Formats: sequence, structure tokens, C-alpha cells
Amino acid sequence: MKKTLDPPSRAAALLALVRRLGGRRRGKTVIGLDALPCIPVAAERCRSLPGPAAFRETLLQLIAGARERLLLSTLYLQDDDAGREVLAALHAARLARPELQIAVFVDWHRAQRGLIGQAASAGNAALYADMASRLGRGVPIYGVPVQQRELLGVMHLKGFVVDDAVLYSGASLNDLYLYRHQRYRLDRYHLIENRPLADSLAGLMTGTLQGDPAVRRLDSGARPKTAALRQAIVSLRRRLAQSSYPIAAAAIGDRQVGITPLLGLGGRDNPLNAVIVQLIERAARRLVLFTPYFNLPGPVRRAIDEKIRQRCQVTIVVGDKTANDYYIPVDQPFSTIGALPYLYEANLRRFCKTHQKAVEQGLLDLYLWRHEQHSFHLKGLLVDDDYALLTGSNINPRAWRLDLENGLLIHDPQHCLVEQHRRELEQVLTHARRLASHQALDRVDSYPAPVRRLIKRLARTRADRLVNQLL
Repeated sequence: MKKTLDPPSRAAALLALVRRLGGRRRGKTVIGLDALPCIPVAAERCRSLPGPAAFRETLLQLIAGARERLLLSTLYLQDDDAGREVLAALHAARLARPELQIAVFVDWHRAQRGLIGQAASAGNAALYADMASRLGRGVPIYGVPVQQRELLGVMHLKGFVVDDAVLYSGASLNDLYLYRHQRYRLDRYHLIENRPLADSLAGLMTGTLQGDPAVRRLDSGARPKTAALRQAIVSLRRRLAQSSYPIAAAAIGDRQVGITPLLGLGGRDNPLNAVIVQLIERAARRLVLFTPYFNLPGPVRRAIDEKIRQRCQVTIVVGDKTANDYYIPVDQPFSTIGALPYLYEANLRRFCKTHQKAVEQGLLDLYLWRHEQHSFHLKGLLVDDDYALLTGSNINPRAWRLDLENGLLIHDPQHCLVEQHRRELEQVLTHARRLASHQALDRVDSYPAPVRRLIKRLARTRADRLVNQLL
């Protein structure tokens, strides 16, 4: 007879599965910060864009002006006004210049489902197939399956390569990220013009993803079922875990910064994760961390705790629960997914309470971002005046263990970009408030009744640890 597990046992079993999937040893050597190879880039060729409107405008201008290649990697390209605008621009570019190298890479699972909380649908892939049938299949859109189920890992690589330029952001492509209909989801946006860096990011897309048996086109109705790709997905994940960006490394010259593209998959021997921890440990005077979902992986939490003990100035910028993309206003019908912002806030409240003395001494600045009805999705690090990390990783346990992530590490030994980083941070903090105490955050007993019941049930069944690993 098949044994039925009680809720705590089911939670423990699934947590163990998550750890096995994300924590298998890969045999990849993790290199220290000082030994990392980098691509020299002229400092004036690295620009931070001021916001989502500029991001959209820049993306469309780059697409319209492309002469050689258009390679886009993002979690999803949505079937909405902004997504259709971008896809139409890609088709127009192909029509104007048939010789263009064009490819779009998105997550396989995410592209074939509807939005969470809405009716079942064919997902964004239906849009891709429809436009291909009307305009031709000249814009191939590839679905990358990092795991056999979306719950256990997605393709979260970010970065757009257009000719010699790299437009990098943690944003995906939809109305919110591209600021349509008077609402935006704030991210970070950087334009870097450098041929070797563009070649590096393009190399992974065309050399590792494109052509892999598990990576299939979504712009056609004739798509295989995920189950038929099972062995190919296992092989792809193994291949990705061993992969890295090809780099034409050289020494940093005058008025240059060094940029190292990083790839990360799995909980161990993960270069991106290792660099995040090393950056925190390297901070001597000031550390700034952006994360949209306050659910820090254990190694990050411990490294930050140690920085606070060493009296390093630590600044963490996170979105208010009402600025979380899963937040459901209290006057709308509740869905379980709407409990997530409250879980993140409860995590933040505990963290703030633990470090209340550091908050009072000004060693720890916790900022909550909120701007009208807009939402917050910033990620990355600033370390002293020497390093910056641009990444799509949310720096949470899911990104740490399950998802395929990437990032650009900027080493700035001549402090060429310090003023640019300062302006970026100031602009973000324009709509942020500093927490003076954990008591400034709502208590669990003040949350809406469905949220209170869910949090208590999770704690009672010990499933809260599992939930934090999957968020």
C-alpha cells in the first residue's frame, strides 16, 4: 500500500528534492574576485538609463537601428500591448534587413501558460505563433526549459545584444516593465557599448542554447510536450551547470572598467552566487543591496550579519508590500498568491528586529520603496566605490538553487562610475522611506484574515521553510 505523508512530511520531502536539484556538486572551480578575468570597457560606454520609459525607448531604437544581430534573452515576452510592440519591431527589422541574425530566448514553461490567478490559456506562445503565421517565421522565439516543471526552475537569463551594444536589465517585456498605460515596474537599466562583451553574451545564446535538443521554437503550433523532452532537459541542465560565458579577457586600462559576465545554476559551485557572497565580504565601508523580495539565502544573510558586526555601512532597498508585483489590494478578491508580499514583509520585520540596534546607530539602513500604484523589481549590489553587480537574480533561495541566472560584475578600480551609481541610488531613494524600527512594519495579526490563516497554517505544518525555498 502506498504510504501517505502527513503535511510536515510532504514539506520535508519536497524541500529535500529542491536541495537535491539545486545542490548537486558540479565540479566547477569557483574563482575569487581578484582572479576573475574581465573585459575592459571604456567608462563612458557604460550608461545607467534613468527609468522604464527610457528603457523602452532605447530598446525600440536599438531594434530599429540593428544592422548585424538582434539577440534577446528574458524570462518572458508578454502577449500585451508592450510585448506586441516589441515583437512587431523585431518582425519589421527582419523585413527591412533579411540578413539580420535574430533570436529571442524565453522560459519554455512560462511562455505556455496564462498569468497566475487568471483563466487557463495557451500563454504567450499563442501570440508568437499567430504573428509568425501572419508575418513569417523570420523571428525565431526559443523556449528554454531549465527543469521539467516551472516550480523547480526557470530560464531567468537577462540581456539584449544588438550589434555591439548590450542593454541589460532584470526586466522582462510587458506593459509594466515598459511603462505602458500609466503604470511601471521599476528595475535597473544599463546600456554598455562594447563588442567583446556583446560577443560574450551572444556566444552563450547562440552557442549553448540555440540548437540544443531541449530548446525548441515557440513560434509554431507544432511543439513537443515537455514530457517528450525529459532526457534532453536533464542533459541541458547538466550542460548549463558546466557552462560559462566566453571572455576575451585583458587588463583594465586608463578610464576603463572591467566587466565579467557571470552564469549561475544550482546551489553549489555557482560562480554568480559565489561572487555575490564575495562582494558582500569584500565591502569595507559601504554595501548597498537591492532585492524585490526580502527572502535572503542563508549565505547572503550570514555575510550581511557579519558586515554589520564589523560596522560596515549596510543599505538594503526593498519594495513595500504594496509595491510587490504579487500584491492584491484589500478591496479585491483574495488569491493565495497574494499572501507572498506579506510573507516577505514578515521576513523583513524579523530581520529589522534582530538588528534593531544597528538600525538605531545608523549602521543599517532599511529602505521601503513605494510610488503610487507602481511596483518594484530592482536587483544587484554596490560595494564601496569599487564594484557593482547588475543581475536579474532576485537574490533569494529560488534564484540561489533553482533558476538559471546571470549577471554583469563591474570592477571600477579608478572609480569612474561612482557618480553614476550615486545618481542611480538617489533616484531610487526618492520614493523610499527609511525604517526607524521593526515596529514601523505591520504585525502579522494586522494582516487580512486569509493571509493570517495561511501564515499560521504554514507555521503549524512547518511548511514555511519550504515556501521560502521556492519563493
